[in-house]
Amino acid sequence: MPDTPAALVRLQRDGEVAVIALCDAARLNPLSIPLQEQLRAQLAEVAQDRSLRALVLTGEGRGFCVGADLSSIGSAPDAADARSVGDRTADTMQQLSNRLVLDLQQLPVPVVCAVNGAAAGAGAGLALAGDFTLMADSAYLYFPFLPRLGIVPDLGSTWFLERRAGRARALGAALLDGRIAAAQAVDWGLAWAQVPDAALADEALALAGRLARLPAHAVLEARRALDAAATHTLAQQLHYESERQRELVGGPAFNEGVQAFAARRPPAFPGRH
Repeated sequence: MPDTPAALVRLQRDGEVAVIALCDAARLNPLSIPLQEQLRAQLAEVAQDRSLRALVLTGEGRGFCVGADLSSIGSAPDAADARSVGDRTADTMQQLSNRLVLDLQQLPVPVVCAVNGAAAGAGAGLALAGDFTLMADSAYLYFPFLPRLGIVPDLGSTWFLERRAGRARALGAALLDGRIAAAQAVDWGLAWAQVPDAALADEALALAGRLARLPAHAVLEARRALDAAATHTLAQQLHYESERQRELVGGPAFNEGVQAFAARRPPAFPGRH
């Protein structure tokens, strides 16, 4: 019988919050193909489980994720595979890695990336792919692509860096071969908050718990509205907002919010349907 693949990703529940941990801790959780495949499968499970209302993504051990599994990039899995290393890398990214980032960005629940240590290379892109990036005191982001390997930052790193930190800081992160410590990441707008190492898990769960109490559609609406604002003129965005209110005002979440306001109680929004 074939060997069962090692579990490189672990999914657990804490009430309405899913917690996914990368658990190739001995190697600091590199993005091997098996790990990426398992992570996409777990994200699909979260998306399909309508009892879940938020997600925490973190790493086990000393690191969050050190990026690509460089030890496996140079060798073709099949001797008959005549593609170049570059072709194999790009094809894998387009068929697997890029889709992983889009899975996170399109997940129907809010995502908290709890960065517990090094988030390097593609691992830094992964750390920025959630809705909230929460960093432990010892955590850092590192983009060694160009200064160390002569390749461009990937897994969305250039997109997230430029939009969150601005062009000057994005260029510095891409070219100057320096670690971005947790406090600096918060200051640059790359992370939501910095917390003590020992408190990271609890703080991530607390934040995810707050997000789980939102209307079920809130995170999708917020992402779409902010994405639209990045390309719209003010007049276009004002129109976008009014059109979304056309659909949402009078809906179940709005009605519950109005009733809760009148009764001076917290709203109790229904879960995903």
